[in-house]
Amino acid sequence: MREMNPEPEETRDERAEIEHLKEQLNKEHSMYLRALADCENYRKRVEREQAKAIRDGRKDLLLAFVEIADEFDRALDLAQGDHSSLLEGFEIIHRLLQKRILAEGVIRFQSKGETFDPRLHEAAGTVAAGEHPPGSVVEEVRSGYRWGTELLRPARVIVAR
Repeated sequence: MREMNPEPEETRDERAEIEHLKEQLNKEHSMYLRALADCENYRKRVEREQAKAIRDGRKDLLLAFVEIADEFDRALDLAQGDHSSLLEGFEIIHRLLQKRILAEGVIRFQSKGETFDPRLHEAAGTVAAGEHPPGSVVEEVRSGYRWGTELLRPARVIVAR
């Protein structure tokens, strides 16, 4: 009868080394997958931050144009009845500015006669209710604007008390 020789020492060491290397490979692969996920998350976060910065910058620019348009409104109201060519030029510029603002999705909303809403209005003052229901907007001191579904600028109003 033939006696089985125990496994040579070299083979046991080689198997142990192979197991050790497999464990290391699994750890390295796990670290690689985590690093890959971290990179993807970072890329997405940077994209979100860039989109927000662009939107915020655009919003600031649109708000500046709205304020310029408001000044044109005031100037044109003061110049009522004047038919000079200078006034006509201002009216043309005003219409172009209004058209551009509208093309960007900015819409002026009316507040007069509406119920005061602190999300849409800033109270500039109050007056006795008289013929107006209490809490309603009696006068618009400064127009309010929306940009899509977002409030670009609240209306400044006088409210009936």
